Amino acid sequence: MQVKNLKSLFDNHKETRLFHRYICNDHVLTLIKELSNKFEVSTIGHSVKGEEIHAIKFGTGSKRILLWSQMHGNESTTTKALFDLLNTLSANDDLFNSVGTSCTITIIPILNPDGARAYTRVNANEVDLNRDAQDLTQPESRILKSVYDDFMPHYCFNLHGQRTIFGVGATNKSATVSFLAPSEDEERSITDTRKKAMEIISFLNTILQNQIPGQVGIYDDSFNINCVGDTFQSLGSVTVLFEAGHFKDDYSRETTRFFIYQSLLLAIDYIFNNTISGEGFEPYLNIPNNEKSFFDIIIRNASVFKDEKFEIVDIGIQYKEILSEGNVLFVPKIEKIERLNGFYGHRELDAKEHKVLTNDFQPIYLNYENDFVFINNEKYSLKLINT
Repeated sequence: MQVKNLKSLFDNHKETRLFHRYICNDHVLTLIKELSNKFEVSTIGHSVKGEEIHAIKFGTGSKRILLWSQMHGNESTTTKALFDLLNTLSANDDLFNSVGTSCTITIIPILNPDGARAYTRVNANEVDLNRDAQDLTQPESRILKSVYDDFMPHYCFNLHGQRTIFGVGATNKSATVSFLAPSEDEERSITDTRKKAMEIISFLNTILQNQIPGQVGIYDDSFNINCVGDTFQSLGSVTVLFEAGHFKDDYSRETTRFFIYQSLLLAIDYIFNNTISGEGFEPYLNIPNNEKSFFDIIIRNASVFKDEKFEIVDIGIQYKEILSEGNVLFVPKIEKIERLNGFYGHRELDAKEHKVLTNDFQPIYLNYENDFVFINNEKYSLKLINT
């Protein structure tokens, strides 16, 4: 598959009815019903609140690939990319028809529809499904495990989204796309199964480095058998975690959406065209780890009233994502008031040692939420420039 053609494929097959950050069953059920007869659609169960959970199957080949998104309901970028992928697979193209003869692909586009509707990480019982892989206390967890047991996938793609706080290593580059070959044991042994996952990630990283150099990271590989990826990897399925992160000014995650779409398509093509041995795993070990090194905004060199006197510090601001009438709003909230050496802001302001005050001209304080502050008696907006 020619990388240079991927942007054109994306533009031609992007599902324009899915956009921004709020994606729930209301947005995808019509799309599922419209899928062509190339796909086999089934209702595989229901959420805590009775919402349908669907599986979409493509192809009849011997290489089996299982993908699922929105295990965490507020991580919607990969769901958008999955429907872009489905549109691509539905095209009358010899290449994708060939994929279907070699691979069988099963997609669960929204595993946690209650969390998706409420725009929360957890399900309706306030359980993180990605910590329920062993106990299987939740219906959504049992549904995923049942599909896994019936399908017996050779490859699993665990699709997530990550916050804007993550950078790549000690650099000032945000983690736009991150991957992980989950561990199988406490020692984080590099097993044969992990090596195969690492080989796929190494291949994807090589391509992404030509497009977003320095903006690919590796997610924390601490072992937790309660996590789905760790469980499936330990069961012998080659499991790759995909994390959709932040690209400059892309709070709607539309640019990142393309990189996830591309990575999914290339990973499937790589599996289709290769017998993956794990021999190509070593470049994975050189990809930097994610670090929590970013704020959405940093106000540098601010004069702030602390400990009964004014001090020169930095102010770290994160956007809270609030669901309001079907839209995700980004509300600025002050998280840190201290020297933030080693941290970066996706946007930075220099207060030049002037006082930073609230909207009612009071000293700024932790957890302050508002769309603007005053610096040297001048009003500065903290609202997103682009959403």
